[in-house]
Amino acid sequence: MEKSKIYLSTIASDAVRVAKEYDVNIEIAEYCTAWNMDEKFAGVDGVVKKKLEGIRASTLHAPYNELFPCAIDLKARALAASRYRQAIDLAKRYGSTKVIIHGGYNPWIYFPVWYIEQSILFWEEFLKADPGVEIVLENVLETEPGWLLDIVKGVDDPRLRMCLDIGHVNAYSKVPVTEWLETGAPYISHFHVHNNDASRDQHNALNEGTIPMKEFLLRAEELCPDATFTMELMKDGPSMQWMAENGLV
Repeated sequence: MEKSKIYLSTIASDAVRVAKEYDVNIEIAEYCTAWNMDEKFAGVDGVVKKKLEGIRASTLHAPYNELFPCAIDLKARALAASRYRQAIDLAKRYGSTKVIIHGGYNPWIYFPVWYIEQSILFWEEFLKADPGVEIVLENVLETEPGWLLDIVKGVDDPRLRMCLDIGHVNAYSKVPVTEWLETGAPYISHFHVHNNDASRDQHNALNEGTIPMKEFLLRAEELCPDATFTMELMKDGPSMQWMAENGLV
């Protein structure tokens, strides 16, 4: 895998050090919590700029707490749009090329048909103003690979693509990660990569879980040759070493 395609999420305590050691990139995770864009922004901005020193490229993860682009309440949808615009402005500030946004499906609130239909309407409206970056929708609690695919295909705009989070698939879907990959491949632009034992979302090292990681990554590169990959781990060093030992980087 080309180093230019690899990103390390800053949720890892060693992300910056390991990114520089392996000459890979960074995914900014500090703004997953929206208050870091508001009253805490001055301090967080300084931290992010420091982390990006000497790093070639970055992506940015948008906030997700209480944000639902398919919300029934129109004021809730307006809040989501406002927060996403803030995140996109920050991405431009840092030179990030992609913004990762959760699809927002909640199985205890939305029927899948509502989720798909209303998400299409939300993103069609949102994209009327050119965001200036690529937006990739990430699966979290979605149980079927076709839902996000239907949203992206329904919007039919090259500025909106998919982020396949394989750890979330393994924890929350009965459909194997390979089937999600095969189904969504033409529309997948980004991956979140971490492993778990399929009982819950654990963000384990790449070789610690039930996902056959080497086989998956090789197939993902084959099917999605232009996609980028974020290692969304609590610690990056061991997994990057494992990738190097397995000829993946």
